[in-house]
Amino acid sequence: MRPQPTRLVFLCLSILITLLSVCPAAEEPPYKYGPDSSPQDVPHGTVSEKKVIVGSRAYPGVHHDYMVYVPAQYDGKTPAAIMVFNDGLGFANPKGAFRVPVVFDNLIAKKEMPVTIAIMINPGVLPPVDEKTQLARFERSYQYDTLSDRYARFLIEEVLPAVGKEYKLSDDPNLRAICGSSSGGICAFNVAWERPDAFRRVISFIGSFTNLRNGDRFPDLIRKTEPKPIRVFQQDGAIDLNLYAGSWPIANKDIAAALDWAGYQHRFDFGTTNHDSKQSGPLFPEALKWMWQDYDKPIVAGSNPKQPVMEVIDASQTWEVVSEGHKFTEGPTPDAEGNLYFTDIPNNRIWKIGIDGKPEVFAEDTNGANGLKIHPDGRLFACQGKVNRVVAYDVKTRKPTTIAEGIQECNDLVITHGGQIYVTEPPNSQVWHISPDGSKKIVVQKNVGIQYPNGIGLTPDQSQLIVDDTRGVNFWIFQIQPDGSLTHGAPFYTAQIGSMERNSGADGLCLDAAGRLYVTTILGVQVFDQAGRVNAIINKPQDAKNRNQWLSNVTFGGKDLDMLYITCGDKVYRRKMKVKGAVGFQAPAKPEKPRL
Repeated sequence: MRPQPTRLVFLCLSILITLLSVCPAAEEPPYKYGPDSSPQDVPHGTVSEKKVIVGSRAYPGVHHDYMVYVPAQYDGKTPAAIMVFNDGLGFANPKGAFRVPVVFDNLIAKKEMPVTIAIMINPGVLPPVDEKTQLARFERSYQYDTLSDRYARFLIEEVLPAVGKEYKLSDDPNLRAICGSSSGGICAFNVAWERPDAFRRVISFIGSFTNLRNGDRFPDLIRKTEPKPIRVFQQDGAIDLNLYAGSWPIANKDIAAALDWAGYQHRFDFGTTNHDSKQSGPLFPEALKWMWQDYDKPIVAGSNPKQPVMEVIDASQTWEVVSEGHKFTEGPTPDAEGNLYFTDIPNNRIWKIGIDGKPEVFAEDTNGANGLKIHPDGRLFACQGKVNRVVAYDVKTRKPTTIAEGIQECNDLVITHGGQIYVTEPPNSQVWHISPDGSKKIVVQKNVGIQYPNGIGLTPDQSQLIVDDTRGVNFWIFQIQPDGSLTHGAPFYTAQIGSMERNSGADGLCLDAAGRLYVTTILGVQVFDQAGRVNAIINKPQDAKNRNQWLSNVTFGGKDLDMLYITCGDKVYRRKMKVKGAVGFQAPAKPEKPRL
């Protein structure tokens, strides 16, 4: 007789209960503290009393509590390595989850990490005006979860100098580390990501790489951006948080996959824990050993040949300064011989860098000359923004001739092989066309949707015109008709932007022979493939004094058009590329069909 369904279910449940009573549920594997987390017979460092940074340039009016661990081996003469701990007072407890003073004592004594001063700092709090009736403002999420360089600047420009008044600290980024847990973990990574010129070693425990404040953008940025010289130790647990901002385990796996794919020095320990320190506390000594390994050698950026940015840059080359000491550089453009011209707008000068690499003043009193381009006949055209006109310089006599007037604050221009000229007029959201006979007309009206047209360029076959938008994220492409008019416009390219930004900050642009578009933006030089997608971001120069300067323009140059030049603040930089540029004075060339 067949058992009835209800009897069958009851029978199965009875068997399952019996099995569970015989075979207890799998337990979370224990994470035990090792000897490095317990006091040993080694020299012991000291931890200061709690101190306070009152007020801040980065966070006005906000107070930050902090403590400083100083190892016994610190002699006051040799600069010490630095390690910053976010949520620092929780790390300072020698009997807490991480036992920082104890672990540091043991590892420094065994020389498994350098002589390191730990700066354990809490997130900021803005005290209320009236403590009896008002609540303080707690800035932990704002400071830690925000994707910007503000917290990094706070550490570099305010915290380190304050501690540096008492202790001699290393200025070598390879000897600077930062650690945090949860939101402090994403913050630790963000500091090194934004400022690898100042911090290169990261420990992130249960990092909040979710959309608390756009932290979920990091995997995409890691995959597209030119690799940075940082080393990252990462930990998370399989039952970490899963809530409105996302899944912590999935987010950390995405970060780990992106770092590995992009070739970073990276280790990810994925355990079974929740949003706690059950794994990370006992793991802390191992994390330090891995992060500080070979600390006497500089950290070098990794690479993956499959990463699109590696198709265009030469990873063995970095930005080099070719001219400096200016006020604001702009308008770089090459000529057929390999010379480069650029402007210094506030000083009313046009400069020339010869093929010998030596800069010289080409022209003075240039009426705020901004964008430059070489005409196919060899003349140098310039947008004189102060007087609203376009002029052409004879490169031998260096004397200008007026080409067109009445283009308000004309900014940048491009010239086709046939002598058609297009000029951006940012204040009125327009683009002008100047024909070879000198007549001009508006070809992009302000109602198209480009808020602040700035950079302008041609596809390699010179059949289409591209215009970027400083105050927007979409860049437009138009088809050029035989009479110079533009048709079939589309917001074809969409730029990446920072989480605290409302626009791209796009300025100058150029293209390579394969049709890739290079645009200077707040994030760096964004590279779009021919199909219109951002698939690479080239880092700005990591010059600490110049890194916050406006990245104003970009061009290919050199004898073989395989050098990428950028103007940034008071300097002009260049670097060797794997690809060659396409410029207007060359004959049009049809590129290959894009990979779709």
